[in-house]
Amino acid sequence: MKLFITGIGSGLGKALAEEALSRGYEVYAMSRHLPEGLRGKVRFKRCDLLELEKVYPAVVELLANVDSLDLVILNAGILGKFGDTHDVPLYEMERVMDINVWANKVILDALIDLNIPIRQIVGISSGAAVNCNRGWNAYSISKAALNCLLKLYAREMEGTHITALAPGLVLTPMLEEVMKQDEDRYPSVSRIKESPKRTPEEAARLLFDTFPRLFEFDSGSFVDVRKI
Repeated sequence: MKLFITGIGSGLGKALAEEALSRGYEVYAMSRHLPEGLRGKVRFKRCDLLELEKVYPAVVELLANVDSLDLVILNAGILGKFGDTHDVPLYEMERVMDINVWANKVILDALIDLNIPIRQIVGISSGAAVNCNRGWNAYSISKAALNCLLKLYAREMEGTHITALAPGLVLTPMLEEVMKQDEDRYPSVSRIKESPKRTPEEAARLLFDTFPRLFEFDSGSFVDVRKI
Protein backbone atom coordinates (compact mmCIF):
# COMPACT_ATOMS: atom_id res chain seq x y z
CA MET A 1 0.00 0.00 0.00
CA LYS A 2 1.27 3.45 -0.91
CA LEU A 3 0.41 6.76 0.72
CA PHE A 4 1.28 10.38 -0.07
CA ILE A 5 0.95 12.95 2.72
CA THR A 6 1.81 16.61 3.26
CA GLY A 7 2.79 18.43 6.43
CA ILE A 8 4.48 15.76 8.55
CA GLY A 9 6.76 18.09 10.49
CA SER A 10 4.77 17.92 13.73
CA GLY A 11 1.34 17.41 15.25
CA LEU A 12 -1.31 15.46 13.40
CA GLY A 13 0.72 15.08 10.20
CA LYS A 14 3.63 13.46 12.00
CA ALA A 15 1.26 11.14 13.86
CA LEU A 16 -0.52 10.20 10.62
CA ALA A 17 2.78 9.32 8.96
CA GLU A 18 3.78 7.17 11.94
CA GLU A 19 0.39 5.45 12.00
CA ALA A 20 0.60 4.77 8.26
CA LEU A 21 4.00 3.14 8.71
CA SER A 22 2.67 0.99 11.54
CA ARG A 23 -0.12 -0.21 9.23
CA GLY A 24 2.29 -1.24 6.49
CA TYR A 25 2.06 1.71 4.13
CA GLU A 26 4.96 2.84 1.98
CA VAL A 27 4.91 6.56 2.81
CA TYR A 28 5.79 9.40 0.45
CA ALA A 29 5.85 12.71 2.30
CA MET A 30 6.31 16.38 1.51
CA SER A 31 6.89 18.96 4.23
CA ARG A 32 9.16 21.75 5.41
CA HIS A 33 10.65 19.49 8.06
CA LEU A 34 11.36 15.79 8.43
CA PRO A 35 11.12 14.73 12.09
CA GLU A 36 14.11 12.77 13.38
CA GLY A 37 11.97 9.74 14.14
CA LEU A 38 10.84 9.45 10.51
CA ARG A 39 14.27 9.72 8.91
CA GLY A 40 14.97 6.70 6.75
CA LYS A 41 11.40 5.46 7.12
CA VAL A 42 9.59 7.64 4.58
CA ARG A 43 10.40 8.85 1.08
CA PHE A 44 10.69 12.55 1.65
CA LYS A 45 10.83 15.76 -0.38
CA ARG A 46 11.43 19.01 1.44
CA CYS A 47 9.05 21.74 0.25
CA ASP A 48 7.56 24.90 1.72
CA LEU A 49 3.99 25.03 0.43
CA LEU A 50 4.07 28.81 0.69
CA GLU A 51 6.43 28.77 -2.30
CA LEU A 52 3.71 27.78 -4.72
CA GLU A 53 5.99 27.73 -7.76
CA LYS A 54 8.04 24.93 -6.17
CA VAL A 55 5.13 22.69 -5.18
CA TYR A 56 4.35 21.17 -8.59
CA PRO A 57 7.92 20.09 -9.43
CA ALA A 58 8.35 18.75 -5.88
CA VAL A 59 5.32 16.48 -6.26
CA VAL A 60 6.47 15.31 -9.68
CA GLU A 61 9.98 14.53 -8.40
CA LEU A 62 8.76 12.71 -5.29
CA LEU A 63 6.23 10.55 -7.11
CA ALA A 64 8.07 10.08 -10.40
CA ASN A 65 8.40 6.31 -10.01
CA VAL A 66 5.10 5.65 -8.27
CA ASP A 67 2.60 3.67 -10.35
CA SER A 68 -0.41 4.06 -8.03
CA LEU A 69 -1.47 5.48 -4.68
CA ASP A 70 -3.93 3.94 -2.26
CA LEU A 71 -4.34 7.07 -0.17
CA VAL A 72 -3.45 10.76 -0.36
CA ILE A 73 -3.76 12.88 2.78
CA LEU A 74 -3.67 16.63 2.21
CA ASN A 75 -2.80 17.50 5.79
CA ALA A 76 -0.58 20.59 5.69
CA GLY A 77 -2.21 23.77 6.96
CA ILE A 78 -1.70 26.80 9.16
CA LEU A 79 -3.92 28.74 11.55
CA GLY A 80 -2.68 32.20 10.67
CA LYS A 81 -3.22 35.18 12.93
CA PHE A 82 -6.10 34.55 15.32
CA GLY A 83 -8.29 37.61 15.86
CA ASP A 84 -11.05 39.75 14.39
CA THR A 85 -11.16 39.67 10.61
CA HIS A 86 -11.14 43.47 10.51
CA ASP A 87 -7.76 43.49 12.24
CA VAL A 88 -6.04 40.92 10.04
CA PRO A 89 -4.14 42.37 7.07
CA LEU A 90 -4.96 40.94 3.67
CA TYR A 91 -1.41 39.70 3.17
CA GLU A 92 -1.78 37.54 6.31
CA MET A 93 -4.99 36.06 4.95
CA GLU A 94 -3.39 35.46 1.55
CA ARG A 95 -0.61 33.47 3.25
CA VAL A 96 -3.18 31.20 4.91
CA MET A 97 -5.07 30.77 1.65
CA ASP A 98 -1.89 29.94 -0.27
CA ILE A 99 -0.98 27.10 2.09
CA ASN A 100 -4.43 25.81 3.03
CA VAL A 101 -6.06 26.07 -0.40
CA TRP A 102 -3.92 26.95 -3.40
CA ALA A 103 -1.02 24.62 -2.58
CA ASN A 104 -3.57 21.80 -2.55
CA LYS A 105 -4.82 22.84 -5.97
CA VAL A 106 -1.27 22.66 -7.30
CA ILE A 107 -0.78 19.24 -5.70
CA LEU A 108 -4.01 17.90 -7.16
CA ASP A 109 -3.10 19.26 -10.59
CA ALA A 110 0.28 17.51 -10.38
CA LEU A 111 -1.38 14.23 -9.38
CA ILE A 112 -3.75 14.46 -12.34
CA ASP A 113 -0.93 15.26 -14.75
CA LEU A 114 1.16 12.35 -13.44
CA ASN A 115 -1.80 10.13 -14.35
CA ILE A 116 -1.34 8.02 -11.21
CA PRO A 117 -4.38 5.92 -10.26
CA ILE A 118 -5.46 7.08 -6.79
CA ARG A 119 -8.05 5.20 -4.79
CA GLN A 120 -8.77 7.81 -2.10
CA ILE A 121 -7.91 11.43 -1.30
CA VAL A 122 -8.65 12.96 2.10
CA GLY A 123 -8.19 16.67 2.74
CA ILE A 124 -7.91 17.59 6.42
CA SER A 125 -10.58 20.22 6.93
CA SER A 126 -12.16 21.60 10.10
CA GLY A 127 -15.43 22.36 11.80
CA ALA A 128 -14.26 25.97 11.45
CA ALA A 129 -15.23 25.70 7.78
CA VAL A 130 -18.90 25.81 8.75
CA ASN A 131 -18.90 27.32 12.26
CA CYS A 132 -17.17 30.58 11.33
CA ASN A 133 -16.68 31.54 14.96
CA ARG A 134 -15.26 34.93 15.83
CA GLY A 135 -11.47 34.97 15.71
CA TRP A 136 -10.94 32.22 13.17
CA ASN A 137 -10.98 34.61 10.18
CA ALA A 138 -8.70 33.31 7.37
CA TYR A 139 -8.59 29.78 8.76
CA SER A 140 -12.39 29.42 8.53
CA ILE A 141 -12.42 30.96 5.07
CA SER A 142 -9.59 28.72 3.86
CA LYS A 143 -11.17 25.52 5.14
CA ALA A 144 -14.53 26.42 3.58
CA ALA A 145 -12.67 27.05 0.32
CA LEU A 146 -10.84 23.74 0.69
CA ASN A 147 -14.16 21.92 1.07
CA CYS A 148 -15.37 23.54 -2.15
CA LEU A 149 -12.08 22.85 -3.94
CA LEU A 150 -12.24 19.16 -3.08
CA LYS A 151 -15.86 18.91 -4.17
CA LEU A 152 -14.93 20.45 -7.52
CA TYR A 153 -12.05 18.02 -8.03
CA ALA A 154 -14.31 15.13 -7.06
CA ARG A 155 -16.34 15.98 -10.16
CA GLU A 156 -13.18 15.88 -12.30
CA MET A 157 -11.35 12.90 -10.74
CA GLU A 158 -14.14 10.40 -11.23
CA GLY A 159 -11.98 7.37 -10.49
CA THR A 160 -10.90 8.70 -7.09
CA HIS A 161 -12.98 9.03 -3.93
CA ILE A 162 -12.39 12.45 -2.35
CA THR A 163 -13.44 13.67 1.10
CA ALA A 164 -12.90 16.81 3.15
CA LEU A 165 -12.59 15.47 6.70
CA ALA A 166 -12.76 17.40 9.97
CA PRO A 167 -10.69 15.44 12.52
CA GLY A 168 -12.23 16.93 15.67
CA LEU A 169 -10.23 18.65 18.38
CA VAL A 170 -6.61 17.50 18.36
CA LEU A 171 -4.00 18.71 20.85
CA THR A 172 -1.60 20.21 18.34
CA PRO A 173 0.47 23.42 18.62
CA MET A 174 -2.26 25.07 16.54
CA LEU A 175 -5.00 24.25 19.04
CA GLU A 176 -2.78 25.21 21.95
CA GLU A 177 -2.35 28.64 20.37
CA VAL A 178 -6.13 29.01 20.07
CA MET A 179 -6.62 28.12 23.74
CA LYS A 180 -4.38 31.04 24.73
CA GLN A 181 -6.81 33.57 23.25
CA ASP A 182 -9.24 35.86 25.08
CA GLU A 183 -12.24 33.74 26.12
CA ASP A 184 -14.53 36.74 26.61
CA ARG A 185 -13.84 38.15 23.16
CA TYR A 186 -13.81 34.75 21.47
CA PRO A 187 -16.43 32.44 23.06
CA SER A 188 -15.34 29.41 21.01
CA VAL A 189 -12.11 29.33 23.03
CA SER A 190 -14.04 28.45 26.20
CA ARG A 191 -15.96 25.74 24.40
CA ILE A 192 -12.74 24.25 23.07
CA LYS A 193 -11.16 24.22 26.52
CA GLU A 194 -14.18 22.42 27.95
CA SER A 195 -14.55 19.89 25.11
CA PRO A 196 -12.84 16.49 24.91
CA LYS A 197 -9.68 16.45 22.85
CA ARG A 198 -7.42 13.76 21.42
CA THR A 199 -3.67 13.56 21.22
CA PRO A 200 -2.29 13.50 17.66
CA GLU A 201 -1.56 9.79 18.06
CA GLU A 202 -5.11 9.04 19.19
CA ALA A 203 -6.52 11.13 16.36
CA ALA A 204 -4.31 9.41 13.78
CA ARG A 205 -5.54 5.97 14.85
CA LEU A 206 -9.15 7.15 14.71
CA LEU A 207 -8.70 8.70 11.28
CA PHE A 208 -7.14 5.59 9.78
CA ASP A 209 -10.04 3.57 11.16
CA THR A 210 -12.40 6.15 9.64
CA PHE A 211 -10.88 6.36 6.13
CA PRO A 212 -12.59 3.16 4.85
CA ARG A 213 -15.94 4.42 6.13
CA LEU A 214 -15.69 7.57 4.03
CA PHE A 215 -16.64 5.54 0.96
CA GLU A 216 -20.16 5.45 2.44
CA PHE A 217 -20.40 9.17 1.59
CA ASP A 218 -20.55 10.70 -1.86
CA SER A 219 -17.20 11.71 -3.27
CA GLY A 220 -16.72 15.42 -2.62
CA SER A 221 -18.48 15.35 0.75
CA PHE A 222 -17.44 17.23 3.86
CA VAL A 223 -17.50 14.85 6.82
CA ASP A 224 -16.90 15.59 10.49
CA VAL A 225 -15.41 12.62 12.32
CA ARG A 226 -17.45 13.57 15.40
CA LYS A 227 -20.70 13.00 13.51
CA ILE A 228 -20.15 9.52 12.12
